Amino acid sequence: MDIDSTAVADGTEDSNAKSDSSSVVIETRSLSKVYRDFWGRKKVQALKPLDIEVKQGEIFGLLGPNGSGKSTTIKLILGLLFPTSGRVLVFDQDATETKKNERIGYLPEESYLYKFLNAEETLDFYGRLFDLSAAERAARVDELIKMVGLDKARHRQLREYSKGMTRRVGLAQALVNDPDLIMLDEPTTGLDPIGTREMKDLILRLRDEGKTVLLCSHQLADVQDVCDRVAILHQGELKELGRVDELLKVKDVTEIHARGLSDAAKKEIQEVIQRNGGTTDYIDNPTATMEELFLQIVRESDERPGMRRVSERELQEGDK
Repeated sequence: MDIDSTAVADGTEDSNAKSDSSSVVIETRSLSKVYRDFWGRKKVQALKPLDIEVKQGEIFGLLGPNGSGKSTTIKLILGLLFPTSGRVLVFDQDATETKKNERIGYLPEESYLYKFLNAEETLDFYGRLFDLSAAERAARVDELIKMVGLDKARHRQLREYSKGMTRRVGLAQALVNDPDLIMLDEPTTGLDPIGTREMKDLILRLRDEGKTVLLCSHQLADVQDVCDRVAILHQGELKELGRVDELLKVKDVTEIHARGLSDAAKKEIQEVIQRNGGTTDYIDNPTATMEELFLQIVRESDERPGMRRVSERELQEGDK
Protein backbone atom coordinates (compact mmCIF):
# COMPACT_ATOMS: atom_id res chain seq x y z
CA MET A 1 0.00 0.00 0.00
CA ASP A 2 2.84 2.39 0.88
CA ILE A 3 4.66 1.56 -2.35
CA ASP A 4 1.59 2.22 -4.51
CA SER A 5 0.74 5.51 -2.81
CA THR A 6 4.35 6.69 -3.07
CA ALA A 7 4.52 5.89 -6.78
CA VAL A 8 1.30 7.76 -7.49
CA ALA A 9 2.30 10.66 -5.23
CA ASP A 10 5.58 11.41 -6.99
CA GLY A 11 4.07 10.65 -10.42
CA THR A 12 6.87 8.27 -11.46
CA GLU A 13 4.79 5.24 -12.28
CA ASP A 14 2.03 7.28 -13.92
CA SER A 15 4.40 9.28 -16.15
CA ASN A 16 6.24 6.16 -17.28
CA ALA A 17 2.98 4.51 -18.21
CA LYS A 18 1.99 7.53 -20.28
CA SER A 19 5.39 7.64 -21.97
CA ASP A 20 5.24 3.96 -22.92
CA SER A 21 1.67 4.31 -24.15
CA SER A 22 2.38 7.35 -26.32
CA SER A 23 5.29 5.59 -28.07
CA VAL A 24 3.01 2.80 -29.33
CA VAL A 25 1.13 3.81 -32.49
CA ILE A 26 -0.63 0.48 -33.25
CA GLU A 27 -1.47 -2.18 -30.70
CA THR A 28 -3.45 -5.37 -31.28
CA ARG A 29 -4.76 -7.32 -28.31
CA SER A 30 -5.79 -10.93 -29.00
CA LEU A 31 -7.12 -9.69 -32.33
CA SER A 32 -8.93 -12.29 -34.43
CA LYS A 33 -11.28 -12.37 -37.41
CA VAL A 34 -13.62 -15.13 -38.53
CA TYR A 35 -15.51 -14.88 -41.81
CA ARG A 36 -18.92 -16.55 -41.77
CA ASP A 37 -21.34 -17.65 -44.47
CA PHE A 38 -24.92 -16.46 -44.98
CA TRP A 39 -26.17 -18.75 -42.21
CA GLY A 40 -23.61 -17.49 -39.70
CA ARG A 41 -21.58 -20.65 -39.84
CA LYS A 42 -17.79 -20.35 -39.58
CA LYS A 43 -16.34 -20.22 -43.08
CA VAL A 44 -12.68 -19.42 -42.45
CA GLN A 45 -10.61 -18.02 -39.60
CA ALA A 46 -8.61 -15.37 -41.42
CA LEU A 47 -6.74 -14.21 -38.33
CA LYS A 48 -5.98 -16.06 -35.12
CA PRO A 49 -5.39 -14.10 -31.88
CA LEU A 50 -2.71 -11.57 -32.78
CA ASP A 51 -0.66 -9.46 -30.37
CA ILE A 52 1.74 -6.95 -31.90
CA GLU A 53 2.89 -3.39 -31.24
CA VAL A 54 4.09 -0.88 -33.81
CA LYS A 55 6.14 1.87 -32.17
CA GLN A 56 6.47 5.50 -33.13
CA GLY A 57 9.22 6.28 -35.65
CA GLU A 58 9.85 2.71 -36.85
CA ILE A 59 9.28 0.86 -40.10
CA PHE A 60 7.34 -2.30 -39.30
CA GLY A 61 7.02 -5.05 -41.89
CA LEU A 62 3.99 -7.33 -42.16
CA LEU A 63 4.97 -10.45 -44.11
CA GLY A 64 3.31 -13.62 -45.21
CA PRO A 65 2.11 -15.58 -48.27
CA ASN A 66 -1.28 -14.99 -49.85
CA GLY A 67 -4.07 -15.87 -47.44
CA SER A 68 -1.91 -15.39 -44.35
CA GLY A 69 -4.07 -12.62 -42.88
CA LYS A 70 -2.08 -9.51 -43.90
CA SER A 71 -4.91 -7.76 -45.73
CA THR A 72 -7.37 -8.64 -42.98
CA THR A 73 -5.01 -7.14 -40.38
CA ILE A 74 -4.65 -3.91 -42.38
CA LYS A 75 -8.43 -3.59 -42.81
CA LEU A 76 -8.93 -4.13 -39.08
CA ILE A 77 -6.36 -1.43 -38.28
CA LEU A 78 -8.07 1.00 -40.66
CA GLY A 79 -11.47 0.20 -39.17
CA LEU A 80 -12.83 -1.20 -42.43
CA LEU A 81 -13.61 -4.51 -40.69
CA PHE A 82 -14.84 -5.28 -37.19
CA PRO A 83 -12.88 -7.89 -35.20
CA THR A 84 -14.53 -11.12 -34.14
CA SER A 85 -12.67 -10.84 -30.85
CA GLY A 86 -9.92 -8.70 -29.37
CA ARG A 87 -9.13 -5.04 -30.04
CA VAL A 88 -7.03 -2.77 -32.23
CA LEU A 89 -5.79 0.52 -30.82
CA VAL A 90 -4.41 3.22 -33.11
CA PHE A 91 -3.02 6.35 -31.42
CA ASP A 92 -4.59 5.01 -28.20
CA GLN A 93 -8.03 5.03 -29.86
CA ASP A 94 -10.18 2.14 -30.94
CA ALA A 95 -9.68 1.41 -34.65
CA THR A 96 -13.38 1.99 -35.28
CA GLU A 97 -12.96 5.68 -34.34
CA THR A 98 -12.94 7.48 -37.69
CA LYS A 99 -11.27 10.58 -36.24
CA LYS A 100 -7.93 8.74 -36.15
CA ASN A 101 -7.91 8.46 -39.95
CA GLU A 102 -6.96 12.14 -40.22
CA ARG A 103 -3.49 11.09 -39.03
CA ILE A 104 -3.16 8.10 -41.36
CA GLY A 105 -1.95 7.85 -44.96
CA TYR A 106 -2.79 4.66 -46.84
CA LEU A 107 -1.42 3.31 -50.12
CA PRO A 108 -3.47 0.22 -51.13
CA GLU A 109 -2.09 -2.52 -53.36
CA GLU A 110 -4.19 -1.16 -56.23
CA SER A 111 -4.64 2.61 -56.34
CA TYR A 112 -8.07 3.72 -57.59
CA LEU A 113 -7.54 7.19 -59.07
CA TYR A 114 -9.47 9.34 -61.55
CA LYS A 115 -7.70 8.75 -64.88
CA PHE A 116 -8.97 11.99 -66.48
CA LEU A 117 -7.16 14.12 -63.87
CA ASN A 118 -3.46 14.98 -63.91
CA ALA A 119 -1.12 14.68 -60.92
CA GLU A 120 -1.69 18.24 -59.71
CA GLU A 121 -5.48 17.96 -59.95
CA THR A 122 -5.46 14.57 -58.22
CA LEU A 123 -3.48 15.78 -55.22
CA ASP A 124 -5.45 19.03 -55.05
CA PHE A 125 -8.68 16.98 -54.92
CA TYR A 126 -7.45 14.89 -51.98
CA GLY A 127 -6.14 18.02 -50.28
CA ARG A 128 -9.68 19.43 -50.38
CA LEU A 129 -10.95 16.31 -48.62
CA PHE A 130 -8.67 17.17 -45.71
CA ASP A 131 -9.88 20.81 -45.71
CA LEU A 132 -6.48 22.23 -46.62
CA SER A 133 -6.56 25.88 -47.69
CA ALA A 134 -5.76 26.83 -51.29
CA ALA A 135 -2.30 28.06 -50.32
CA GLU A 136 -1.58 24.91 -48.28
CA ARG A 137 -2.75 22.68 -51.12
CA ALA A 138 -0.61 24.45 -53.71
CA ALA A 139 2.52 24.20 -51.57
CA ARG A 140 1.85 20.59 -50.55
CA VAL A 141 1.04 19.45 -54.11
CA ASP A 142 4.24 20.98 -55.49
CA GLU A 143 6.33 19.46 -52.68
CA LEU A 144 4.88 15.97 -53.12
CA ILE A 145 5.13 15.89 -56.91
CA LYS A 146 8.83 16.75 -56.68
CA MET A 147 9.30 14.26 -53.83
CA VAL A 148 7.98 11.31 -55.87
CA GLY A 149 9.82 12.34 -59.05
CA LEU A 150 6.89 13.37 -61.27
CA ASP A 151 7.76 17.03 -61.81
CA LYS A 152 8.04 16.65 -65.60
CA ALA A 153 4.74 14.74 -65.84
CA ARG A 154 2.63 16.82 -63.46
CA HIS A 155 0.31 18.08 -66.23
CA ARG A 156 -0.24 14.75 -67.99
CA GLN A 157 -3.50 12.87 -67.41
CA LEU A 158 -3.15 9.74 -65.28
CA ARG A 159 -4.49 7.64 -68.17
CA GLU A 160 -1.12 8.27 -69.86
CA TYR A 161 0.89 7.13 -66.85
CA SER A 162 2.73 3.83 -66.58
CA LYS A 163 1.96 1.57 -63.64
CA GLY A 164 5.09 2.77 -61.86
CA MET A 165 4.15 6.42 -62.33
CA THR A 166 0.64 5.70 -61.06
CA ARG A 167 2.21 4.09 -58.01
CA ARG A 168 4.16 7.28 -57.33
CA VAL A 169 1.00 9.39 -57.53
CA GLY A 170 -0.67 6.94 -55.15
CA LEU A 171 2.12 7.43 -52.64
CA ALA A 172 1.90 11.21 -52.96
CA GLN A 173 -1.86 10.96 -52.36
CA ALA A 174 -1.20 8.93 -49.19
CA LEU A 175 1.08 11.72 -47.92
CA VAL A 176 -1.09 14.72 -48.80
CA ASN A 177 -2.36 15.17 -45.21
CA ASP A 178 1.19 14.92 -43.75
CA PRO A 179 0.20 11.79 -41.76
CA ASP A 180 1.88 10.47 -38.63
CA LEU A 181 1.19 6.83 -39.61
CA ILE A 182 1.73 5.65 -43.20
CA MET A 183 0.45 2.23 -44.28
CA LEU A 184 1.95 0.91 -47.52
CA ASP A 185 0.62 -2.22 -49.22
CA GLU A 186 3.11 -3.50 -51.84
CA PRO A 187 4.62 -0.02 -52.43
CA THR A 188 7.17 -1.13 -55.07
CA THR A 189 4.66 -2.91 -57.32
CA GLY A 190 5.23 -1.88 -60.94
CA LEU A 191 8.43 0.04 -60.26
CA ASP A 192 11.69 -0.58 -62.13
CA PRO A 193 14.91 -1.12 -60.10
CA ILE A 194 15.68 2.61 -60.03
CA GLY A 195 12.14 3.47 -58.95
CA THR A 196 12.27 0.72 -56.33
CA ARG A 197 15.48 2.12 -54.86
CA GLU A 198 14.00 5.63 -54.82
CA MET A 199 10.84 4.34 -53.13
CA LYS A 200 12.90 2.61 -50.42
CA ASP A 201 14.98 5.74 -49.89
CA LEU A 202 11.76 7.74 -49.55
CA ILE A 203 10.40 5.29 -46.95
CA LEU A 204 13.64 5.65 -44.96
CA ARG A 205 13.37 9.42 -45.26
CA LEU A 206 9.84 9.32 -43.84
CA ARG A 207 11.11 7.37 -40.84
CA ASP A 208 13.92 9.88 -40.34
CA GLU A 209 11.26 12.60 -40.24
CA GLY A 210 9.61 10.81 -37.31
CA LYS A 211 6.85 9.09 -39.26
CA THR A 212 5.70 5.56 -38.44
CA VAL A 213 5.49 3.20 -41.42
CA LEU A 214 3.61 -0.11 -41.64
CA LEU A 215 4.87 -1.92 -44.73
CA CYS A 216 3.21 -4.95 -46.30
CA SER A 217 5.20 -6.52 -49.13
CA HIS A 218 5.99 -9.76 -50.96
CA GLN A 219 9.39 -8.37 -51.96
CA LEU A 220 11.52 -9.76 -49.16
CA ALA A 221 14.62 -7.85 -50.28
CA ASP A 222 12.70 -4.59 -49.89
CA VAL A 223 11.62 -5.54 -46.38
CA GLN A 224 15.17 -6.49 -45.44
CA ASP A 225 16.49 -3.14 -46.73
CA VAL A 226 14.10 -0.81 -44.90
CA CYS A 227 12.27 -2.50 -42.01
CA ASP A 228 13.35 -2.23 -38.37
CA ARG A 229 11.07 -5.05 -37.16
CA VAL A 230 8.87 -7.62 -38.87
CA ALA A 231 5.94 -9.88 -38.07
CA ILE A 232 5.61 -13.02 -40.19
CA LEU A 233 2.12 -14.48 -40.57
CA HIS A 234 1.10 -17.85 -41.95
CA GLN A 235 -2.42 -19.22 -42.18
CA GLY A 236 -3.65 -16.36 -40.02
CA GLU A 237 -1.20 -17.04 -37.20
CA LEU A 238 1.81 -15.05 -36.00
CA LYS A 239 4.90 -17.20 -36.56
CA GLU A 240 7.78 -14.81 -35.89
CA LEU A 241 8.24 -11.31 -34.51
CA GLY A 242 11.42 -9.34 -33.96
CA ARG A 243 14.14 -7.06 -35.28
CA VAL A 244 15.29 -7.80 -38.81
CA ASP A 245 19.01 -7.75 -37.97
CA GLU A 246 18.53 -10.19 -35.10
CA LEU A 247 16.28 -12.59 -37.01
CA LEU A 248 18.66 -12.79 -39.97
CA LYS A 249 21.86 -13.19 -37.96
CA VAL A 250 23.46 -16.65 -38.33
CA LYS A 251 24.91 -16.99 -34.82
CA ASP A 252 27.19 -19.99 -35.37
CA VAL A 253 29.02 -18.41 -38.32
CA THR A 254 31.72 -15.70 -38.00
CA GLU A 255 32.16 -13.32 -40.92
CA ILE A 256 35.39 -11.35 -41.47
CA HIS A 257 35.82 -8.68 -44.17
CA ALA A 258 39.38 -7.76 -45.21
CA ARG A 259 41.12 -6.16 -48.20
CA GLY A 260 44.45 -6.73 -49.92
CA LEU A 261 45.22 -10.17 -48.50
CA SER A 262 47.75 -12.31 -50.31
CA ASP A 263 47.13 -16.01 -50.95
CA ALA A 264 49.72 -16.81 -48.26
CA ALA A 265 47.83 -14.68 -45.74
CA LYS A 266 44.56 -16.40 -46.61
CA LYS A 267 46.17 -19.78 -46.11
CA GLU A 268 47.61 -18.70 -42.76
CA ILE A 269 44.20 -17.47 -41.59
CA GLN A 270 42.66 -20.77 -42.61
CA GLU A 271 45.26 -22.68 -40.60
CA VAL A 272 44.56 -20.51 -37.51
CA ILE A 273 40.86 -21.28 -37.80
CA GLN A 274 41.53 -25.01 -38.03
CA ARG A 275 43.92 -24.96 -35.04
CA ASN A 276 41.16 -23.38 -32.95
CA GLY A 277 38.63 -26.06 -33.82
CA GLY A 278 36.75 -24.13 -36.50
CA THR A 279 35.99 -25.07 -40.08
CA THR A 280 36.32 -22.90 -43.19
CA ASP A 281 33.30 -23.15 -45.46
CA TYR A 282 34.90 -20.99 -48.15
CA ILE A 283 37.30 -18.10 -48.69
CA ASP A 284 36.33 -16.02 -51.69
CA ASN A 285 35.46 -12.52 -52.82
CA PRO A 286 32.03 -11.26 -51.70
CA THR A 287 29.31 -10.70 -54.29
CA ALA A 288 27.12 -7.64 -54.72
CA THR A 289 23.36 -7.88 -55.17
CA MET A 290 21.79 -7.62 -58.62
CA GLU A 291 20.20 -4.34 -57.51
CA GLU A 292 23.61 -2.86 -56.60
CA LEU A 293 25.10 -4.01 -59.93
CA PHE A 294 22.19 -2.60 -61.96
CA LEU A 295 22.26 0.79 -60.23
CA GLN A 296 26.04 1.04 -60.62
CA ILE A 297 25.81 0.35 -64.36
CA VAL A 298 23.07 2.96 -64.78
CA ARG A 299 25.08 5.57 -62.84
CA GLU A 300 28.19 4.89 -64.94
CA SER A 301 26.12 5.07 -68.13
CA ASP A 302 24.79 8.50 -67.12
CA GLU A 303 28.33 9.72 -66.41
CA ARG A 304 29.81 8.30 -69.64
CA PRO A 305 27.09 8.08 -72.32
CA GLY A 306 27.85 5.73 -75.20
CA MET A 307 30.56 3.81 -73.34
CA ARG A 308 30.01 0.17 -72.42
CA ARG A 309 31.02 -1.02 -68.96
CA VAL A 310 33.97 -3.46 -69.24
CA SER A 311 34.16 -6.27 -66.71
CA GLU A 312 37.34 -7.25 -64.89
CA ARG A 313 37.33 -10.61 -66.72
CA GLU A 314 37.30 -8.88 -70.11
CA LEU A 315 40.19 -6.66 -69.02
CA GLN A 316 42.23 -9.71 -68.01
CA GLU A 317 41.49 -11.46 -71.32
CA GLY A 318 42.47 -8.29 -73.17
CA ASP A 319 45.86 -8.21 -71.44
CA LYS A 320 46.55 -11.72 -72.69
